[in-house]
Amino acid sequence: MFDVLIIGGGVSGISCALVLGSAKDKAFALNKKIGIFTHQKTSSLQEAVFNNAYGIPPGKLGSDLLIESTRDLSETYPHLIQIPNEKVLKIEGAYPEFTITTNKNSYQSKIIVVAIGAANTFAIEGLMDYIEPHKKSIPEKQRIQLRNVDHKVTEGIYVAGTLAGWRSQLSIAAGSGAAVATDILTLWNNGIQTHAHDSIKK
Repeated sequence: MFDVLIIGGGVSGISCALVLGSAKDKAFALNKKIGIFTHQKTSSLQEAVFNNAYGIPPGKLGSDLLIESTRDLSETYPHLIQIPNEKVLKIEGAYPEFTITTNKNSYQSKIIVVAIGAANTFAIEGLMDYIEPHKKSIPEKQRIQLRNVDHKVTEGIYVAGTLAGWRSQLSIAAGSGAAVATDILTLWNNGIQTHAHDSIKK
């Protein structure tokens, strides 16, 4: 049983995983089992080049960023379980016991974070009733989002990035993933507002 399973290895998913991973030494996060499906084939980053994203050198290719981000996540927070090359097909159950079925396996998790793109090809059974037109995309693009309030779709299910209704700017997507992570950390911390910072201070 995972405590959190993140669906999506793009900007918002990896950002969410990084923040959750960085809380590993906090008492309320000890022994939490965190996983992320790092399937990236359909990520919009595959065709991106970045010149206006904070902290990223101009000219950085999105395809390179995808490779580097999963590697960095593995090296920095090896306790996070990366699940590559699996596509999520179905979500069943209710908080705190969901079953996630992929094209290869099934998993159980207490909390799910959905952090994949906003294409109208979205087809995860169990979430289809939450689909609505994307509120910050032009209608011609036929983008969708999952109905949510402050990233929360329903009890135990969160959505991040463009699928949460945000615009497709890297910085916005990363912030959305981090916001979900801090909401989960707050939940683990018995509702006390919290976040995780790394610091050079001793």
